[in-house]
Amino acid sequence: MTSPDSPGVHAEEPDIAFLAALLADRTRAAFCLALLDGRAWTATQLARLAGVAPSTATGHLNRLVAGGLLTEERAGRHRHVRLADSGAAEMIEALAARAPKRLVPVRSLTAARQYRALGFARVCYDHLGGSLAVAITDAMTERALLSWESGPALTPAGAAWLRDLGIAQDPTPHVRTCLDWTEGRSHLAGAVAAAVFHHALRESWLVPAEGSRVVRLTPTGRAAFHHHLDVTTGVPPT
Repeated sequence: MTSPDSPGVHAEEPDIAFLAALLADRTRAAFCLALLDGRAWTATQLARLAGVAPSTATGHLNRLVAGGLLTEERAGRHRHVRLADSGAAEMIEALAARAPKRLVPVRSLTAARQYRALGFARVCYDHLGGSLAVAITDAMTERALLSWESGPALTPAGAAWLRDLGIAQDPTPHVRTCLDWTEGRSHLAGAVAAAVFHHALRESWLVPAEGSRVVRLTPTGRAAFHHHLDVTTGVPPT
């Protein structure tokens, strides 16, 4: 029998330093933030986003795939990458919320509006992020659609509210929270948040912006969120 003191016996422990090293590069971090939109991107698209050569982007993406943060999809000669799963997305969003803020130059009025729009409403993997998402979470809590007694949970009134909206749900749908990096507060995540978000997209309450994580609140959506949840604040200037 091998003694625990033998040199060939090992135990496992989390290698947080390895994971941190994957994100200890601004280009790789920028890739992960961009991929929070839930889409699959090519190396060329991500290279353009980060302002690096395609070959440089490929090297960074290889490290992120090997480290398990990204997964790749191949169709012939074409390669696309996306975040590995919702757990990876939640971790990136939480790290962004806890990271110190650094100043970046805003060189145009268009860029300034883009930053404000990103903070207001954006895709957070499979659900909505930004101040609008936080406002929706607060409103659902105030209307007793969510309970926080033992973590976030949908109440019977919340389940009835979803049915009234025409959103089919399991008897006990998954509810969790995600720490919003622009607001520093939690917004709703999990199956309920994804269902509400995709319903809002189908009903054109929200419309994705081309080539961005930003989603835009339409006049129809503004009226709908006011009617269903009395959400009226936080609309950014256009």
